Amino acid sequence: MALYLKILHAGALRMPITKCVKLLKKLHGDVQVDLESYGSRACAKQVREGKVVDILALADPVLFDELLVPEYVDRYYIFGNDQIVLSYDEFSRGSSEINEQNWMDILLREDVAFGRSDENMDPCGYRTLMVWQLAERYYKRPGLFESLNKKCTDDKIYPKSYDLGTDILEGKLDYAFQYLCVANQFRLKYITLPEKINLSNPAHADYYQQVSVVLKGKTPRDQVVITGAPVEFAVAIPKNAANQEVARIFLDLMLSKRGQQVLENCGLIPY
Repeated sequence: MALYLKILHAGALRMPITKCVKLLKKLHGDVQVDLESYGSRACAKQVREGKVVDILALADPVLFDELLVPEYVDRYYIFGNDQIVLSYDEFSRGSSEINEQNWMDILLREDVAFGRSDENMDPCGYRTLMVWQLAERYYKRPGLFESLNKKCTDDKIYPKSYDLGTDILEGKLDYAFQYLCVANQFRLKYITLPEKINLSNPAHADYYQQVSVVLKGKTPRDQVVITGAPVEFAVAIPKNAANQEVARIFLDLMLSKRGQQVLENCGLIPY
């Protein structure tokens, strides 16, 4: 009888998870795997609402502490690091002149469309808002956050960051704030932002903590404040997993040297 595994993961982790599944099948033969992806906050809330999965991989370990530990998850494992970049393609308006110093001026042009993900559903969304706040400080541009936030209207805010890549390729967006690993998955061009802005370097953790975003909490009436921190990804086996043994095999593989090499090949920095 075939082994079965159900994985719920952040959209940004689509390629890393898929590659790890292929490695699992190569090493352990007949394994049936179902994959579902949403923004990480949406994933966590589904588990809180009773969704049964064997592996839960999220784009921010804070979500485990905020929403899942200890009721739904005993322990989680941080497995990788990334950064926020500004992605685009060769057809994006302003792409021939955009750089690390003028990107905000290009984005604020009337004919340029840029997007981000929803901060209440996806960590890349609230991390993007943090990047804008940090950029205002770094470049000494008062009002920059407000200008970017106003320009990025509701129709340019997506459920998960992975969706942004497709719309850049289709010409619906000129630019998007995404993880580097996602930009690489879509083979997009990108602007690398300064380390004090892009949330990549643990050495700047104290600097990142200067900014924060207010999100919806566990209930509609609750609010939670998320403080700036380096981009990290984490994975866990929920307490109600139906296939604990197979889940443990997958988790051990993902955290092994072979699994970490797969993650690195996908653009992540393994821990």
